[in-house]
Amino acid sequence: MATEIRVPTLGESVSEATVGTWFKKVGDAVKADEPMLELETDKVTIEVPAPASGVLSEIVVQAGETVGLGALLGQIGAGTGAAAPAKAAEPVAAAAPAPVAAAAVAAPAVSAPAPATSMPPAPAASKMLAENNISADLVDGSGKRGQVLKGDVIAAVAKGLSAPAASEPAKVAVRAPTPIEDAPREERVKMTRLRQTIARRLKDAQNTAAMLTTYNEVDMTAVMALRTKYKDIFEKKHGVKLGFMGFFTKAVTHALKELPAVNAEIDGTDIIYKNYCHVGMAVGTDKGLVVPVIRDADQMTVAEIEKDLGRLAKAARDGTLSMADMQGGTFTITNGGVYGSLMSSPILNAPQSGILGMHKIQERPVAIGGQVVIRPMMYLALSYDHRMVDGKEAVTFLVRVKESLEDPERLVLDL
Repeated sequence: MATEIRVPTLGESVSEATVGTWFKKVGDAVKADEPMLELETDKVTIEVPAPASGVLSEIVVQAGETVGLGALLGQIGAGTGAAAPAKAAEPVAAAAPAPVAAAAVAAPAVSAPAPATSMPPAPAASKMLAENNISADLVDGSGKRGQVLKGDVIAAVAKGLSAPAASEPAKVAVRAPTPIEDAPREERVKMTRLRQTIARRLKDAQNTAAMLTTYNEVDMTAVMALRTKYKDIFEKKHGVKLGFMGFFTKAVTHALKELPAVNAEIDGTDIIYKNYCHVGMAVGTDKGLVVPVIRDADQMTVAEIEKDLGRLAKAARDGTLSMADMQGGTFTITNGGVYGSLMSSPILNAPQSGILGMHKIQERPVAIGGQVVIRPMMYLALSYDHRMVDGKEAVTFLVRVKESLEDPERLVLDL
């Protein structure tokens, strides 16, 4: 009797996923709880384990296809896989098609695109496609290697083909035709579900919030001296390196308690004040930006924050973050300085009302006590939702963070 492999529960507010990589092919032996495939959701990538031991007898959903909760992905039959069943050859042949076939599978079914072709539309066809706001992917080409000719476009227009309706956001903005000489040097890759979600959420934040950014700079001398003095003892006792994020997180939680509007969110005509600090840490990965959350950071020590951040950062890089790791953030910190950024204006992580941008520490001349001295300085940027956070609150918040970092004893004394 076959055992079904189905889409597991994906977490709060997640109703579908995209099939990523299958780790097994039909005919392979599998063990219970062995990873079978990856599913990409709009938040994390998760592995689906084998529900039983046996032989993978069928792959129902191929890589690139979208599935809902509980959907059938494949089946595991009895056996050891020593002798692959005869029908195992079928999926192997289907799994290694020519590039043209692979592109056709990855294309969205809703738009019923023409077969993929390496040939760009003929010049006259390109002009007519642009005039009628039609994507070349929607027209069947009759030319050599499937090239779209002028007659194909005329026939398509005669059949009533036009630009997709506004309800199809992925096709609203039709890309201008690529010059013939440039087309062979381009590569079209389907966006991952995570990247699509990042793009949508960031644009939604810009469209929804009255976003404004205020800036300041902080002298990192005191924090750097404290870190240098105690980093070896700290690592020996706590088993984790002493970085800057622990200090910044503590400084942020102190400021959030004083300025609660920066830790709140808008829900319709209500403001929800969060009497807790779940601080999100933006982490760049090969698959895109993720924001794991350090929960109740205001109740943690610097050592506890560094340990939790280390765990979350490793999970993010390994692709093993859970849904629980990603949810519930009330404020976000992003550090572009690790990539060399000197200044930026971070975009809000909706529905949060504030995000702090850290940047590169750079030695600069500053005036202190009437004298010009060289100090390690960092620009800070606070982007906030001006619908609920006034300028006075935003500036005060950033000043409090600056004060805590320039006098880190304040963090110890809770001042």
